[in-house]
Amino acid sequence: MKETLPHESGAFVNFRHFAFAERHAHAFRWLDAKRFRLPDPSVPDRDLLAALVAHEQFRDDYAGGGVDPEGTRHGPYWLRLVTPEAYGSIGRDGAARLLETWAERYGPLPGALAGALRREAYDPLAAADSVHHLNGLGEDEYHDWASVHGEFHELVLVDRAARRLTLLVAADD
Repeated sequence: MKETLPHESGAFVNFRHFAFAERHAHAFRWLDAKRFRLPDPSVPDRDLLAALVAHEQFRDDYAGGGVDPEGTRHGPYWLRLVTPEAYGSIGRDGAARLLETWAERYGPLPGALAGALRREAYDPLAAADSVHHLNGLGEDEYHDWASVHGEFHELVLVDRAARRLTLLVAADD
């Protein structure tokens, strides 16, 4: 894709910052949401995914704050596996169930956390024209965190009416 995806904003929802009934019920979960502006809403999803995985803000998610190009932990061996072909289309309902199962795995969520997840994940998901899920990576394979995470989910939401692409990374470390 010749055009880039300008990064607009982001939010990091750390479950540890919310009061759960039981200590550590959150299991160290977090959600990173990054929003990008679509320069042209007619660009095909595959091209949008290619622009996203080439973006510095995307790379930042996989390296916990920065990519070490020569590193064995955050190096290109992981990033080269993430291509547009690694994503599969998933419906909004399926994506919502995936996020709900992940978020509520250890019990009910505090109201403030549920509100933050609604604002950062569920509302953009409900408005998306298409939703893509990174398949396979982070499940059986070692990823850039060397399988530190118990769970790792990545969703890409394309909202053509709002001219926005949202990257959601949900993990448990």
